[in-house]
Amino acid sequence: MSTLASVVAVYKTHEQAELAVKQLQEGGIPMKNLSIAARDTHTDEHVVGYYNAGDRMKYWGKMGAFWGGFWGLLFGSAMFAIPGIGPILVAGPLVAWIVAGLEGAVVVGGVGAIGAGLVSLGIPKDSVIQYEVALKSDHFVLVVNGSHDEAIEAEKILSKTPHTSCEFHGAPVLAA
Repeated sequence: MSTLASVVAVYKTHEQAELAVKQLQEGGIPMKNLSIAARDTHTDEHVVGYYNAGDRMKYWGKMGAFWGGFWGLLFGSAMFAIPGIGPILVAGPLVAWIVAGLEGAVVVGGVGAIGAGLVSLGIPKDSVIQYEVALKSDHFVLVVNGSHDEAIEAEKILSKTPHTSCEFHGAPVLAA
């Protein structure tokens, strides 16, 4: 039986986050385990639009190519208006965890909707607050959730990318 674990890496630019996703893909990490979240800071600079076309969300604006690529690659996408942070774009399974947290009113004291999704993944509240601060600071938060072995492999790959932080979250596996 495999234990679930997560790796969360934070990037200053979309180019760095995009490079990390490419490295994960080349390293064989299943894209279904990958999520990315970032604040949509450019809504007042250009016309921005969101719409759902079948199973894919469309976005146009300053970062349209960046988000369009992720929404085609990752499973699930959404835009949330988070009080105190603003509009947040999310792609990947983290969308479902956020929605489940909101529907179940799992919002933990001092942690918002994004944080509720991360806490649901087993990420400690102290770390969640750090990731919410990163989002407020216009950084990109990349989450890989999967088996313990997948998370260890993802951490090895992400530790070689130009991140501002990269942390493994999960129980240690004890040898039998």
